[in-house]
Amino acid sequence: MDKYTLGNGLRVVIEKIPTCRSVAFGIWVKTGSRNETETNNGISHFIEHMLFKGTEKYSAKEIAEIFDGIGGNINAFTSKEYTCYYCKVLDEHLPIAVEVLSDMFFRSVFDPEELEKEKNVIYEEISMYEDTPDDMVHDLIAQAAFGDHTLGYTIIGTEENLSAMNSDTLRDYMKSYYTPGNTVVSIAGNVGDDVLSLIESHFSGFAGSTAPEIRQPLGFHSELAYHKKKTEQNHICLSLPGLPITDENLYAMILLNNAIGGGMSSRLFQEIREKRGLAYSVYSYHTSYQDGGMFTIYTGTAPKQTSEVLKVTLEMMAELKEQGLTPAELRKGKEQMKGSLILSLESTSSRMNRIGKNELMLGRHYNLDEIIERIERVEMEQIRELTASLLSTPFAVAMVGHTDDAIQGFRRDQLV
Repeated sequence: MDKYTLGNGLRVVIEKIPTCRSVAFGIWVKTGSRNETETNNGISHFIEHMLFKGTEKYSAKEIAEIFDGIGGNINAFTSKEYTCYYCKVLDEHLPIAVEVLSDMFFRSVFDPEELEKEKNVIYEEISMYEDTPDDMVHDLIAQAAFGDHTLGYTIIGTEENLSAMNSDTLRDYMKSYYTPGNTVVSIAGNVGDDVLSLIESHFSGFAGSTAPEIRQPLGFHSELAYHKKKTEQNHICLSLPGLPITDENLYAMILLNNAIGGGMSSRLFQEIREKRGLAYSVYSYHTSYQDGGMFTIYTGTAPKQTSEVLKVTLEMMAELKEQGLTPAELRKGKEQMKGSLILSLESTSSRMNRIGKNELMLGRHYNLDEIIERIERVEMEQIRELTASLLSTPFAVAMVGHTDDAIQGFRRDQLV
């Protein structure tokens, strides 16, 4: 991988893969719902939508036709801490892709008529989200874990906030956060030595001041959040404080998560679904942010089984705290991590995502051998210490369902 910094401060990371015929190209901006306020929450996601709605040169339809016409794809996503605009094309079509995507990035017109239409699209997206309780509960657990911190905000925002936004609102936000020092361009695939010149020709004019820094300290609140909704299942999340992206124990955390609920052979899946038949969907995941994280267990189950699911989950976590992982679980987890990592290297999109996110959020990169060495270095004692630390805080709890009886009597501190 090669890294360059243009004269304006824009970082460019390039991974050349001469054995393939595709190229993935991404523009990463270090802003998301975490950077928003109570009144503009949802603006990062709204900007992401509007960059596809036409530029000074191309209409929204023409943008779609260009990528369809070259057999490529273009998309974007917004997260809590960053926004990414990306495409994947045949290597011969990279100049077209860079030209169009950079035009969208710099010269989107934010036409008032298109703005109002796209607001309606996002209103429908919010309605769809409201009809999907197994998605809603994950936003609810962030609120329970982080309280009024901006990491507890939803990415999609609210209808009230969106309705008040106009073209100037979006441009002002972009002026603050869409700056060279806050942006990374990442490319992975079959590219030649002239690729940097291609990027410079479209991005050398990118200008802007330093983006505002996040100042609100992050704490874990261990609260209870409940949303009453007529559903056939109760959708439940239990969360504990996780690790930031820079933490030296992050690989141990990933291994621990894999054993608890990261796959079909995990403890939660085998005990709750396979052995007891209490749920169709049960899993755990770990999310890292700049200065903290969340470890979360999710289950969707019938109301009459909710108390039993909570009881079994706590028994399993208590057993884990007392006895730790088995050597077989640790070895299996390491092989699983290495396998997932190596298989992802076969995808130019995965490589582009990896180097882009690493540069944006970490400012550093590890090669394959270094990552494998860090995975292999994790020992059982490290897992035990991490488990004890993880379970030293009361759970944050969230549920979407038609009754909260089961969680109202749930003691969030019983493993502390």
